Amino acid sequence: MFKAATAPQDPMILQFVPILTQACEILREEYQQYCSGAVFDIETKKDDSPVTQADYRVNTFLTQALAEISDLPLLSEEGKQDGRDEWSAFWLLDPLDGTKEFLHKRPEFTINLSLVTGNLTTFAILAIPAQQLVYFCPEQGMPLKYDIQQNHWYEYTHATQEDIVHVGLSQSSQKKPKYATYLESLAKFTDFDEFKAGSAYKFCMILEDQVDIYPRFHPTCEWDTSAGQCLLERIGGGLVDFQGRPFSYNQRETLLNGGFIAYKTKDMKILAFKALADMQDSN
Repeated sequence: MFKAATAPQDPMILQFVPILTQACEILREEYQQYCSGAVFDIETKKDDSPVTQADYRVNTFLTQALAEISDLPLLSEEGKQDGRDEWSAFWLLDPLDGTKEFLHKRPEFTINLSLVTGNLTTFAILAIPAQQLVYFCPEQGMPLKYDIQQNHWYEYTHATQEDIVHVGLSQSSQKKPKYATYLESLAKFTDFDEFKAGSAYKFCMILEDQVDIYPRFHPTCEWDTSAGQCLLERIGGGLVDFQGRPFSYNQRETLLNGGFIAYKTKDMKILAFKALADMQDSN
């Protein structure tokens, strides 16, 4: 959860406030245009995933904005991805995470931006344009939330764990049998409810105490997880593979991630892995 706070003095965060405010406004405009039924450009990538004019417009804006404030290279879902094996530090961007949610007229899409140094994420931003909220993970200290509309700042603070566990799932999880099997195993250890939403949006909901465990069995890419992992690790949670290892970045030929468990606290990690072990024993 978050409590009211004074505006931060961190120069990096302050530098990004107007940039993310404008990026959110661009996406809100695009979303309103799409929902109104106006002509809207939608393409299909080689992996059969959709990409829209909104993805490209935000990518162009953020690419230019980053070039004006930083000499570091940019790895974006909608940009060039060659030469990254030589980078020791870079920006990692998904200009519109949740394109499918966008196209289904669900406002659960985000902007994901992070700074990767070595193989670790050291600074991160997740923005929810539809809610005009931006979450920052500074290089030091607890995550911050900025309400664009109200111009208010909030700082993360730990809340008491509720009796019922909240499990975050993708909207498409009901189509994938592994999720049902996992939930059957989890039910042996705890009562829980389900929270369904777009992918990186669920990281924000962990910060807001609406999700405790987020299991993922179908593919993501590094730009989908970097910012969320940084935010979760800062509050004492994390994102790990099925062997319990935190994701590292820009260390492999592929940018595709394997499955993972994201969690709010160490107790939730223990519970999540009990269910995973039971699920694997049942197969």
